[in-house]
Amino acid sequence: MTTNDALLAIGSGLQLYREYLVRSLHARARAHGLDLVLLNNIEPTWQREYFDEFAVANLFDHEILAERGREIAKRRRIVGLMCWDEPLVQPAADLAEELGVPGLSSQGVRGCRDKNHTRSVLTAAGMLQPKFELTHNVEQARAAAARIGYPVVVKPQALGASMGVVLAANEGELDAAFGIAAGASTIGDEPFKGTALVEEFAIGPEISIDAAVYKGEYTPMFLARKRTGLEPYFEEVGHIVDADDPLLRDEALIGTLARAHRELGVDNGITHSEVRLTERGPLIIEINGRLGGDLIPFLGKTATGIDPGEVLVDIASGRRPTLTPTRSAVAGIRFGYPDRDRKVRSVTVPQHAPGLVTAAAMVEPGDKLRLPPGGYIARHSFVVCEASDPRRCDELLDAAADLVVLDGEPLDPLPEGETFTLPHGLLDADE
Repeated sequence: MTTNDALLAIGSGLQLYREYLVRSLHARARAHGLDLVLLNNIEPTWQREYFDEFAVANLFDHEILAERGREIAKRRRIVGLMCWDEPLVQPAADLAEELGVPGLSSQGVRGCRDKNHTRSVLTAAGMLQPKFELTHNVEQARAAAARIGYPVVVKPQALGASMGVVLAANEGELDAAFGIAAGASTIGDEPFKGTALVEEFAIGPEISIDAAVYKGEYTPMFLARKRTGLEPYFEEVGHIVDADDPLLRDEALIGTLARAHRELGVDNGITHSEVRLTERGPLIIEINGRLGGDLIPFLGKTATGIDPGEVLVDIASGRRPTLTPTRSAVAGIRFGYPDRDRKVRSVTVPQHAPGLVTAAAMVEPGDKLRLPPGGYIARHSFVVCEASDPRRCDELLDAAADLVVLDGEPLDPLPEGETFTLPHGLLDADE
């Protein structure tokens, strides 16, 4: 058994979404003379190439996660902890705090994960935020929407990937919107089930920023312009990262984000913030205590050369990260969605196309893709392209996406009262 100090990773995510990241983690850890230990919820397969030791446990039981983490720390000198899987960031932060190792603080992650808490803290600090109320039943939601004024956004208190987020334009749409948001919350953590946040709709383009926070110092790595679809829902259908995006030099935007991180107590780690650019200024929609999903960090690395895996290892081991761009390009991703609910027979993606970096099917034959509100993240594929400017990147993505072929049979609507499920492979989690 090696005696090297080790970094502990809580959950690996899916190979399709995260192997590029884990490959970089492995190389950077080796460069620092560190081992990597993985605490995962299923037996590792592809991960074996990159980790020196494994432990398997039901990570969705947070008490079990903590106990297995303590067991690992008894036999290994754990010097840092990493987690990039949304359902696990809070227990991972709690464990890092208990072990006294670098990582996002428990307070900081709690401030990010609970959207009501985020809104409350930033509003109390005098920062631009929408009017909002946390509601526990449809009557409260109706009253909140009447006070705030339509249109309103209704969303689960603590989910990611825009699941259960819906726009209600008037009182006639409010009841259904509350039911959708509260229903989606049932797949989340117990304290947040059955609730919904009702908030003022912020008008303006939406962006996301992945940033490194080292000893309280906030530094953006890359910025993505978001494309949403399937209105009145907010499904994220694509992103574009420009290494030379002028917003990276916008003092008001970066200053707002840095201050928000301080107010929420986020002092070490990588965060993924979502912001609306409104007429009143940048309005923070949410801050996540983890790297971005949707392969945004891969786009960032492709466009800028900044390697988020290296940054994660540096911060987790108490080192100042290297954040100097080595490339200046534009990279984008486009996700394929079915035209209606379908059971998948096959998905074919292009192997070659102008500007194509990679493309992949995201589902297997037999998987069921259900559009909101019967399901979320109903993606069958993605294409990633690189270009010299954002407009050209959009054109290349359009052309590559047109080459994707989905063969599937229509599905009947989800029976009333049946809880939606997400097809395997569509979440950044193992199961």
